[in-house]
Amino acid sequence: MLTTQIRPDGVALLRIDVPAKSQNVVPPSIAVELEGALRAVASDARAVVLASAKPGSWIAGADLDAFRNCESEEEVVTLCRQAQNALNMLEKFELPVVAAIDGMCLGGGLEVALACHARIAADSPLTRLALPEVQLGLIPAAGGTQRLPELVGLEASLDLLLSGRRVDGREALQMELVDEVVPPSILVEVACKRALQRASGSGPRNRSLAEPRRLQKLALSNPVSRSIALNQAQRSMEKKTRGNQPAPLAILKAVRTGLEKGRSAGLDVEAKAMGELALSDVSHRLIDLFFAGRELRHASGVDASALPVRRVGVLGAGLMGRGISYITIEQAGLPVRLKDRDDSALTSGLRAVHRMLAARVERGKLGEREMERIAFRMTGTTEDRFAGCDVVIEAVFEELELKQQLLAAVEAETPDTTIFATNTSSLPVARIAEGARRKDRVVGMHYFSPAEKMPLLEVVRTPETSAETIATAVALGQRQGKTVIVVKDGVGFYTSRILVPYLNEAAWMLSEGVSVEAIDETAKDLGFPVGPCTLLDEVGIDVAAKVARIAESAYGTRMHPPGSLDRLIQDGRTGRKGEKGFYSYGSKRKVVDDSVYDALGVRLDRKTKMDARILQDRLLLMMVQEAIRCFDEGVVASARDADVGAVFGLGFPAHLGGPLRWVDGIGPAELLSRMRALQDRYGGRFTPSDRLEAMARSGERFHG
Repeated sequence: MLTTQIRPDGVALLRIDVPAKSQNVVPPSIAVELEGALRAVASDARAVVLASAKPGSWIAGADLDAFRNCESEEEVVTLCRQAQNALNMLEKFELPVVAAIDGMCLGGGLEVALACHARIAADSPLTRLALPEVQLGLIPAAGGTQRLPELVGLEASLDLLLSGRRVDGREALQMELVDEVVPPSILVEVACKRALQRASGSGPRNRSLAEPRRLQKLALSNPVSRSIALNQAQRSMEKKTRGNQPAPLAILKAVRTGLEKGRSAGLDVEAKAMGELALSDVSHRLIDLFFAGRELRHASGVDASALPVRRVGVLGAGLMGRGISYITIEQAGLPVRLKDRDDSALTSGLRAVHRMLAARVERGKLGEREMERIAFRMTGTTEDRFAGCDVVIEAVFEELELKQQLLAAVEAETPDTTIFATNTSSLPVARIAEGARRKDRVVGMHYFSPAEKMPLLEVVRTPETSAETIATAVALGQRQGKTVIVVKDGVGFYTSRILVPYLNEAAWMLSEGVSVEAIDETAKDLGFPVGPCTLLDEVGIDVAAKVARIAESAYGTRMHPPGSLDRLIQDGRTGRKGEKGFYSYGSKRKVVDDSVYDALGVRLDRKTKMDARILQDRLLLMMVQEAIRCFDEGVVASARDADVGAVFGLGFPAHLGGPLRWVDGIGPAELLSRMRALQDRYGGRFTPSDRLEAMARSGERFHG
């Protein structure tokens, strides 16, 4: 994995190259190999540069299988100790060691870089630095929780450790995570030069710290300010995770221990915490989701090749259209022709996309020239000018006739090869394509709002959509940065279909006198990012009621919504867009609008405490049961797709692994028992599916 070359100038160039891997994902044995390589060059070299033999991948992290294959906490702790010892040796090595970072520098990779004496990063879109372990239910366990605060200060380190977010070379330079950013073509040469300068004691002085950064670093040595920052972070994490994810609190404990009792004690906490977390159900589920998402980023969904896409048309410059346009010009790098009905709407959409780009410039993610180059990919029109587009994506209102009219207009002016993609969230794509001349070229591309942020894309196939069309839509979505699942056509497809009974059940609770706060807090206790009442306000109460009625007509009485939603609409409550819903939107502070209970015709008894377990089951089991039905009917191609779709598209609690992974965890028999208890108490909408009954008898699992 490590090759060594001692250059004529005396620099030992160590290159990392994990065989048979596109990325340098390193096994634990890299620690021993690194120690051996350093000792081997100690007497012959003047300095060391650690680089990669794989362009675009420095060290993309540790091989997770090594930890997953451990059978005891002691095995995990031993692996962590080996890595810690190797990086301690690297940090104390007698020769200067400079990391030449080109590409992904993640997890254990960044921990290696932190132990080097200097870090030079390539100014490349591929260069990303992060400690993403928290997203996998793990903790950096090779010294990351100890060295990062020392290097960048407490505030910046907690941001990276607790979020797992990635920073590019420029942001890393601003926070002093790296010492220099240079073009990729001269990265190794600059790193060698800096290493030799350090060896001779003539290297460039450290850049003077800006005052805010200086104060942040000084805060590390101030027990009072340090304690305040850590206590605030702990309270924030406890509120956010609600006991569902232990990794953030373990990270905070390791950081606190290191700062208060010294690095040795902090490393001990790191290793022991990793031993506990790596074998936990939560981490296993999060890692399964990680691998599932990675598989889907490269899967086509069908056995066919994608057509080339050189230009994309977008119909509708509203919130969805502008978001789709943005990810197409910025992520996919494709020209976009955006159309709306008049100059005012079109101008509004174009300006919104420009603001998104400008925001990236303000955050240091884009340069001014790069922004201009990306912006030039986008043009606008109020006329039918899509003849040169390979794919046209429709993103207008959920009105069947309007979508059919737009499809007919696009077919009339485009060649037979052009694909028409509808962004409908609930209408069957086959209905939209009823009058189409080229039904094989009609497909659903269901983006989630806001399209520029949400990671999932549902590609919806009708019986007549060609495999070539599906493959092209999937490939386009992947170029736009989306995780893509292919689903079968029908009312609500997959995600909207499993969301309807969840929102309906919240409405049933409201009609029974359960408070808005209790319902939303119950969902957040489960691990949903927002509660269903908040979500109804965001989606639009009127829209949710309309979709629920459509779902009921397609799937029967289990989708029947209570009349309370209609009463709210009659009271003029449409949610945030109308500034009147379950919550008040006139002030900065989010508060429940208590007059909503009068509109519902219910009286609250706040003295009576609701059974939290019953409330949780009512919400969770309705969504899970519908996911089982979708799997059984082939709406989703696999249990993997069902879980990824629910987590990435709807915010289903990631620590549960997705609805079907969760069923595997508790067992179908347990779910069946809980469903029957709710059926006895609340009626037929909780009737278990035939598939669940059969699985409970056989002990079958969704994931094998």
